[in-house]
Amino acid sequence: MSDDLHTNEPESASTPSSPSDPNELKREILDFVKLVVWFLIIFLSLKRFVLEGYEVQGESMEPNLFTDERILVLKLPHELSKIGMFSNIAAFKPGDIVVFSSPDTPNKRYVKRIIALGPAGDSSQTVAANSEDENTEDSVLVQFDHGKVYVNNRIIEENYLSEDNVTSGDSQKLTLQSDEVYVLGDNRKVSKDSRSFDAIDKSTMIGKAVIRFWPPNRISFIH
Repeated sequence: MSDDLHTNEPESASTPSSPSDPNELKREILDFVKLVVWFLIIFLSLKRFVLEGYEVQGESMEPNLFTDERILVLKLPHELSKIGMFSNIAAFKPGDIVVFSSPDTPNKRYVKRIIALGPAGDSSQTVAANSEDENTEDSVLVQFDHGKVYVNNRIIEENYLSEDNVTSGDSQKLTLQSDEVYVLGDNRKVSKDSRSFDAIDKSTMIGKAVIRFWPPNRISFIH
């Protein structure tokens, strides 16, 4: 006598699921494409008008910025100031570190510090009179005299410079008109700046450097 072992088989196998609705698949693809397009529009708009990253190359801003460091440049205030209703916005002030288009080399950018603005926006901190020259109401006089800088005959304090960078053999006198900006590098011995290409036009300005985000051990706000 033998025993027969049986397994319980389902009476009917489950039917495979039907394929997705083609229209639903098309909608999902279209939604994904829209998402990517909106992302690109927002990203490019932020980069063009609000905030953009740059890599520092060269020694002209040492000891405050070093080569290969990366910075974020705020562009929005300057972009808004180009619009009539926001034209009174003071996008820049003396002491700001800024990025601007090179006045003598196409497609090149410089990072320097604003020393003085033309008469529309000059508000530099000054401490002591230097000479008897008087500036006119529609101009700003900048003098660079062997490392000392005078704006409207008053020497400006530059606490951001190291002692090694204060001394320079250069001498220059320049009158700024409206919408002109006088810029210098913090490392005066090697910097190419307004001492060589004179004042720059405000229209060449890109934005103000606000944050150093690379390398990680140097992350900080820029002053």
